[in-house]
Amino acid sequence: MSLHLRQDRKGAHFAGRWGARFAGQVDMLHGSLLDKILLFALPLAASTILQQLFNSADVAVVGRFDSRQALAAVGSNGPAINLLVNLFVGVSLGTNVVIAHYIGQNERQKIRDAVHTSISLALISGFFLLAWGLVMARPLLRLMDTPEDVMELSVLYLRIYFLGMPFIMLFNFGSAILRSRGDSQRPLWCLAVSGVINVILNLILVIVFRLSVAGVGIATVIANAVSASMVIRFLMTADDPFRFYPRQLLKSENREHALRMLRIGIPTGMQGVVFSISNICIQAAINGFGSAASAGSATALNFEFIAYYIINAFTQAAVTFTSQNYGAGNVERCRRVFRLSLWSGLLITGTVCAAFLFWQHPLLSLYTLDPGVIAFAEVRMFHAVAFVWLCSTYEVSGGALRGMGYSMLPTTLTLLGCCAFRLVWVYGVIWGMNGSFALLMDTYPITWTITGTATLIAYFRIRRRAFALFDKEKEAVSPQP
Repeated sequence: MSLHLRQDRKGAHFAGRWGARFAGQVDMLHGSLLDKILLFALPLAASTILQQLFNSADVAVVGRFDSRQALAAVGSNGPAINLLVNLFVGVSLGTNVVIAHYIGQNERQKIRDAVHTSISLALISGFFLLAWGLVMARPLLRLMDTPEDVMELSVLYLRIYFLGMPFIMLFNFGSAILRSRGDSQRPLWCLAVSGVINVILNLILVIVFRLSVAGVGIATVIANAVSASMVIRFLMTADDPFRFYPRQLLKSENREHALRMLRIGIPTGMQGVVFSISNICIQAAINGFGSAASAGSATALNFEFIAYYIINAFTQAAVTFTSQNYGAGNVERCRRVFRLSLWSGLLITGTVCAAFLFWQHPLLSLYTLDPGVIAFAEVRMFHAVAFVWLCSTYEVSGGALRGMGYSMLPTTLTLLGCCAFRLVWVYGVIWGMNGSFALLMDTYPITWTITGTATLIAYFRIRRRAFALFDKEKEAVSPQP
């Protein structure tokens, strides 16, 4: 169901004056769009890539200065970590959409309450994940059929990583608040600082103190604490109504805002959870080829993540720009936001994927010099990483739908197109017919194509109907000549 089809003239006036003043460096409601989308998306892409590089730095350090088993233990934990993290990061997207709508509609008090509601949700989700991860680390890794020679190292790393979940959630929810007002640059500063800290601590704890996977886990927790502290500090010194007051954390009337955030964010989060479940099944199939395959897949996956996070940045741009403009009644501008975000994501990600393939040998050697590991990594590079740009078709169109308030439909299409088909592929083709590692990797471009086609069709149909309703309601409230 769409959110707020009402054209609010007072809100539009507010968005033009107050919104431009306090929306950071990007005024989403007026003027040119392409430069502003790039100004918003590129720092966001850089910040999410830096966040991923926390894990990549862990993989690289243990891969070069420890053992193959340590590399597999750290690198193969990604699907397990993402299983629950994605649920609550999806809720943080609801924060982005709700606050952006309030900006477009002159709801200053609701913005204040929504900010504090977001921080409350971050703390609740962070401590829940911490407790869950400590208890469920070993059962989850056994579900993934983790090789026995890396099991104990994997459990140790995963439990240490989950100790930092409150910091990860605070950073993601705090960053969503900043992005809702057009500020995607300060989260980048936070991650740049914490990323440097992470790499330095990795080298010290692994090379000097010989702590192996425990060292890289501790370094990541400390780095996440630094980035979360910086984001909270930015919010505590922000302009009203975006300022965060710790003493008001439990005082704001926040049930309405929490429900709206959850209504938009939970379908997105569930999409991420089911994605992670399907990836856990794929990881189990990868583990069946041995620790070299597990390590090689984890190595190539770092580059796949980087390409995907570029797409995600333009998806977030589509969500935030669409949310503000849809709330303010600028439906034509919403159309342009979608078009520019989609083509920017396709072109930039396609270029990056081509660069990864061209320089794959020196890039892979940053993580490992083991020829067996590199051989499996190259297979994933050619069969999956080369086609990540296809994700733009369903991610950006789904993001635009969520910016309009339609969250369940893109989630359903993605779950059917990607997750369900992948499970069929793993159980029917790989395990049922003893398929090869390359055939296992082929599931990615196939599912990306199916899902992208379905979501694009759904977007154009929903947009036509939603914008027609918007225009009719606007005509109904327009003064008669």
